[in-house]
Amino acid sequence: MPEKPVTLTYRQTLQMRRNYVGRSCKLHFEVAPLKIVRASRQYLYDDTGNEFLDCINNVSHVGHCHPHVVSAGQTQMAMLTTCAGFLNDQMAEYAKRLISTLPDKLCVCFFVNSGSEANDLSLRLARSYTKREDVIVLENAYHGNLGNLIEISPLKFKKLNMQKKDWVHIAPCPDTYRGKYREGEVPNPSLSYSNEVKQIIEEVQDQGRGIAAFMCEPLMSASGIVTFPKNYLQNVYRHVRENGGVCLADEVQTGLGRTGENFWAFQSHDVVPDIVSIGKPIGNGHPMAVVITTKEIADTLVEFGSTFGGNPVSCAVGMAVLDVIQNEMLISSAKSVGKCLLDGFRAILPHHSMMGDVRGQGMIIGVELVMDKESKKPAKEAAEILCYRAKEQNIILANDGPGYNVIVLTPPLCFNCDNARRVIQVFDSILKSIETEAASVGLTSSGIDMNQSETGDVPITVISGTLDRIHQTTSDDDDGCSDEKRARYEEMD
Repeated sequence: MPEKPVTLTYRQTLQMRRNYVGRSCKLHFEVAPLKIVRASRQYLYDDTGNEFLDCINNVSHVGHCHPHVVSAGQTQMAMLTTCAGFLNDQMAEYAKRLISTLPDKLCVCFFVNSGSEANDLSLRLARSYTKREDVIVLENAYHGNLGNLIEISPLKFKKLNMQKKDWVHIAPCPDTYRGKYREGEVPNPSLSYSNEVKQIIEEVQDQGRGIAAFMCEPLMSASGIVTFPKNYLQNVYRHVRENGGVCLADEVQTGLGRTGENFWAFQSHDVVPDIVSIGKPIGNGHPMAVVITTKEIADTLVEFGSTFGGNPVSCAVGMAVLDVIQNEMLISSAKSVGKCLLDGFRAILPHHSMMGDVRGQGMIIGVELVMDKESKKPAKEAAEILCYRAKEQNIILANDGPGYNVIVLTPPLCFNCDNARRVIQVFDSILKSIETEAASVGLTSSGIDMNQSETGDVPITVISGTLDRIHQTTSDDDDGCSDEKRARYEEMD
């Protein structure tokens, strides 16, 4: 008889992580992390049996532990798991099925293991085809954690105090809410933003260089969910191609029907990229990714190898994910549930002084919190408190964006309208309490304290005080669950 697996207590797991895992590997709810032991569909379960509504796991694209996906992986794993280099039906069939979802010119697949690896290969393909090095990316973009991807991810290299490489060119983020060109302040924000890219191309050419590629997400995720103004990508793609560059669509977080309108987010903009990269959502979290490009671009790459990219198990899992998307009509579901979320948040927006903007498409939604609607100063602390308080009501949210003040929802696509209504109700209640507490300590109706510091910062004592209380009431060795409750569950194990 095999021995029963060792079950660690919460404190043992936490201590071992601190001992053996890098400090820079962050946890959700760092102050009081959850120990998640199992999951199903849109729900997570901790080590004490609590059920949490998961609003952030976009990687579990069709739902945690979907039985069809699990079964496909188990069946193939019991038959064959091998490195690349052999003929296998799974890779050929999966490549054909993926390509059938894309415009005709995108017809060649390269299989890899992660979104970062896919974006790295996309850059390599672009440079191989154009024989150029320079790349244009958007302000606050994030494209992966490999070294050369950090170099083209302004959101990351700025935080790491890294100097921008001279071959990297940063165009303004086409954010019409708080960006350089705002809706209502300029006649045509889309044209103004796309002309910025055109100007960069001209400046690079004046230096005797050329643009290899323009890379962006069709809807920016880590930047705080930024949706592009109409015709922006059409104009940018035209400028890039007229000057010999290629257009790369990073669909790692936006593809496979997440935006609710089409299978791919770029299709909402009536453009066709030259290279598309997709990541782990295609495997419902299984470590797999794909780059899809044209035959002309693919043929310029003299050599490529991936030990495990496109192995039979990954391809079987990938095909199962495509089955679920089709059979459960998850694209139309993303559209209807996304509308439920957007309509719900927009309905309560006028009633909250700290709700600045609601944006997104399908099942990728952002709600921006601000100190007041006039200054739009990011309310990072309020966003952090809101996430912690939502956790207390068994809802998992995250705050993201350059100012960490955007509440982000990117749930599995099986998320439904009942889930959406529950999230909006809890969000509304929690934000109301935060605003009430802020008002009680002497804030003006605009949200600005009359006793501002000389630097102009807004000292929201209730918010910082609440964060202090979270830290004080939750010790380094506890997550807020009583010792008695934990003991009962540990005895059951």
